Amino acid sequence: MFDFDVLSNAIARQTVLCVGDLMLDEFVYGEVSRISPEAPAPVIAVQRSETDVGGAGNVARNIASLGARCIFVGLIGEDDAGARLKAALERESLIESMLVCDPGRPTTRKVRFVSEHFSTHMLRADWELAKPASADIEQKLIDAVLPHLPNVGVVLLSDYAKGVLTARVIRNIIDAARKLGKPVIVDPKNPNLAVYRGATLLKPNSKEFNEATRSRFGGDKGIAEAAQEIMQLADCDAVLVTQSEHGMTLVPRQGEPIHVAGIPVKVRDVSGAGDTVAAALAVTFAAGADWETALRMANAAAAVAVSKQGAAVVTPTELRRKILPHAFLAAEEKIVADGRDLDAQLREWRKQGQKIGFTNGCFDILHPGHVKLLTAARAACDRLIVGLNSDASVRRLKGESRPVQNERARAEVLAALEAVDLVALFEEDTPINLITRIKPSVLVKGSDYTREQVVGHEVVEAHGGEVRLVDILPGFSTTSLVNRARGNGA
Repeated sequence: MFDFDVLSNAIARQTVLCVGDLMLDEFVYGEVSRISPEAPAPVIAVQRSETDVGGAGNVARNIASLGARCIFVGLIGEDDAGARLKAALERESLIESMLVCDPGRPTTRKVRFVSEHFSTHMLRADWELAKPASADIEQKLIDAVLPHLPNVGVVLLSDYAKGVLTARVIRNIIDAARKLGKPVIVDPKNPNLAVYRGATLLKPNSKEFNEATRSRFGGDKGIAEAAQEIMQLADCDAVLVTQSEHGMTLVPRQGEPIHVAGIPVKVRDVSGAGDTVAAALAVTFAAGADWETALRMANAAAAVAVSKQGAAVVTPTELRRKILPHAFLAAEEKIVADGRDLDAQLREWRKQGQKIGFTNGCFDILHPGHVKLLTAARAACDRLIVGLNSDASVRRLKGESRPVQNERARAEVLAALEAVDLVALFEEDTPINLITRIKPSVLVKGSDYTREQVVGHEVVEAHGGEVRLVDILPGFSTTSLVNRARGNGA
């Protein structure tokens, strides 16, 4: 997929400016075993309660949890809920909060009552004033935002329609950000997406996308067509439609739509999943990643978030495990020599909608050139299979003195790399039979090949896949390493 460590280090150097509707999320957990004698309503025997920073505040917490610094601008009332939110944000070392106080409105507060046994939300109670901020509060919000724009990498607007992101506030922020060349990502609530005109990326969910387009889209083609209309209307560069368990589709103004399948997880709570997606997009984009990388990071972050209870934050360690699930397997668990085992794994990955990539080689003595190739190959797919020549195959290709390491040793070294999801041995001189069996979506080789020279290119392209040639690292060759070693030993 991409070099996770490099990206994480880049994220840690970024600052994101997040503006939006702050709220206090409370979760009351208990058991339900009877109906009230006073009314036909369940009685919850409260066992515990939790309080979280919610709404746009949860976005800010996820930005910080992922390693970036966050400057957060939000609105609170002159009440206990506002004081609790202010204190909670002050405890976050990577969040600098700029909270505007409006004595004329309550702090938005949501209390959810959850059945502990069934993990089911039974009731939600809201305290809020869902109307636009007054003109003087608008100006205070604008004045809190604009001075910070030159010092951030990305601006993120988290709109919950609770009064912070009025048309005037949105216009001032986006116009000022554009003048400074700062990307703006919007998690929208207003069905009139033209109000966010000039943003870089709009991130509606399926419901919001349907409301904005006033019709139900049909399939990927329908999403792409409707998104293009939105981009013309809102003058933005891309639209990302999140579709819960069905994954996400990103439609850029230039280039082809990108869809990633939802990662299968046991869903415990969807509260705040959209916040996590927005945060992951922002930090990844701020770090200089392309659309596809940002999309895949956000998709993995969502899978982590919904597997937790409450408005949870996602850590880099959790994200790494979700993006590179096979990196934590023992090497022997990633090596297949039996076609039936390979077929079973392929069926599972395809059922999950994973994009399968393939590359191959002898990999006799693993060197930095190999690592660069494998990392680039993983960046092009969700799951990477490496075809490995057997010992007999290497001898026919390289001579009787090769391989230096036997096939088991070579397979274990490859399987130990986190970029590699599966190692498949083959006996023939070329991997054509293996490629025909796998039918990968992307076939990757070094740029020292031409497309026509890549074994299996016809098979892959016939099934709608692509051949991708990646730059090789000059100065590294297994043969030259072997020759030097033998020369030194003579």
